[in-house]
Amino acid sequence: MTEMNRQFKLVARPVGMVKRSDFEFTSAPAPVPGPGQVLIRVLYVSLDPAMRGWMNEGRSYIPPVALGEVMRAGTAGKVVASNNPKFAVGDYVAGWGGVQDYVLSDGKDITKVDPRLAPLPVFLGTLGMPGMTAYFGLLEVGKPREGDTVVVSGAAGAVGTVVGQVAKIKGCRVVGIAGGPDKCRWIVDELGFDAAIDYKSQDVNKALREHCPKGVDVYFDNVGGDILDAALARMARHGRIVICGAISQYNNTTPVKGPSNYLSLLVNRASMTGMVVMDYTDRFGEAVREMAGWMKAGRLKTREDIVDGLETFPETLLMLFKGENTGKLLIKVADA
Repeated sequence: MTEMNRQFKLVARPVGMVKRSDFEFTSAPAPVPGPGQVLIRVLYVSLDPAMRGWMNEGRSYIPPVALGEVMRAGTAGKVVASNNPKFAVGDYVAGWGGVQDYVLSDGKDITKVDPRLAPLPVFLGTLGMPGMTAYFGLLEVGKPREGDTVVVSGAAGAVGTVVGQVAKIKGCRVVGIAGGPDKCRWIVDELGFDAAIDYKSQDVNKALREHCPKGVDVYFDNVGGDILDAALARMARHGRIVICGAISQYNNTTPVKGPSNYLSLLVNRASMTGMVVMDYTDRFGEAVREMAGWMKAGRLKTREDIVDGLETFPETLLMLFKGENTGKLLIKVADA
């Protein structure tokens, strides 16, 4: 029996929130690997806020997904056929396989992963792109020092959870901004944050004054908009802002809202720097080794929010923008 390859292809540039009609859900026989190629059965698809930006046409840090192409996404899977001596049938790999059941690869864009080191979904979260973003964004751009006050927005998401925990490991005081009492309790009680601010029910400006009486030394921004403005108003002298994302702005149908409190950078001699994780690709190995050590020691915890079924992709993606996920959001496509 021929295995079928289901694919979600981008067929329209979304306006506002992504809709199922922006994609075409197709099915065709799984491809056959040629010389030097491997065929990978996708087991998990990663869902990340950056995917919304990849759907837009225009200049960015990475080319947009072309209309008619399989939607770009991180994947973890298993090699099921191989004509490449570097990969054997049964190897587990991670890469950019896209939203589909099967991926052909020449081996240059995939990395072997060991499910004995951590469960496979973790290689798309804490030991994958979100974890690398948190690690290098905080340590290389934020440059936290012991005793600093670190504030992170999107604190219950895949990046924010790691930022807060790494900051604690480095001896910082950590305040997380998240949506809803359950998320706020979780990041404090389970992840060890010192305090949490519920942006849905609290005045963020007032809460930052309360929890950061000496100001914010490092603000790691995943949200943008009004929360970025609130953090700018509380920056400490020589504070650092890491611009990682702006999920509050991704589905705007009007121009992106820029910071109105930017003069705080002048007054406080502070800095605001954008970071893109691809700039650190050649150092991922060192980050994975250190973070895996923290995980083994129980100092770094992971949480995956897994939804079953490739066919759910458009609706599951929207969970990110509705704040419905906790931890790393994934789709389970098949059993290992």
